[in-house]
Amino acid sequence: MSKLLDLLIPARCASCGAPGAPCCATCQTAWGSLSEIIRGPTTGLVPVYALASYADDARRLILAYKERGRRDLAPSFGRAVAEALVHLPEPEPCLVPVPSRRSASRVRGGPHVRRIAEECVKALADKGNPATVAPVLRLAAGVRDAVGLTRAQRSANLDGRLRLVAGACREKVVLLDDVITTGATAAACTRFLDISGIHVSAVVALAAAG
Repeated sequence: MSKLLDLLIPARCASCGAPGAPCCATCQTAWGSLSEIIRGPTTGLVPVYALASYADDARRLILAYKERGRRDLAPSFGRAVAEALVHLPEPEPCLVPVPSRRSASRVRGGPHVRRIAEECVKALADKGNPATVAPVLRLAAGVRDAVGLTRAQRSANLDGRLRLVAGACREKVVLLDDVITTGATAAACTRFLDISGIHVSAVVALAAAG
């Protein structure tokens, strides 16, 4: 059915509109190699990396994926993360996706960062690099949308609202997110996992805002 739909309604790039793929080859170059991001809450806690600045093509692609139903972008995001992860000193990375609010997940057709992580693992497997996804984090009720919140408000928003989900997880993981803003969410997740006996060796995001 998907192949038939592709013939009837060819995919267009979610950034530039070029026909042929959800993300054209030109716009895919928005994702570069890992660049370290310095944020107050994560300084001295965990290294944080992003593949792009949250602007131009990267911003358009992420917004299309999160807010405009372009779930077909997940494979291209996953490939970009997979290409970057090979430069981390993790032979077989275990990816822990940053969790989403339940209401946001319903709108986005499921946990959108987890979907990227799963596509990343597929891309790594295709190149003979084994990896796993461990969706062991969830948010309790009461978490607000973080858009527009200050760093202090983001920290307070997650305080006491992270939960550990039963499931297989290694003792050393990579935390995966879509956009790093203040670093408060990455810091909160890292600290929570640490007290749960899970060490976060790095945080990787598609893009960094600011």
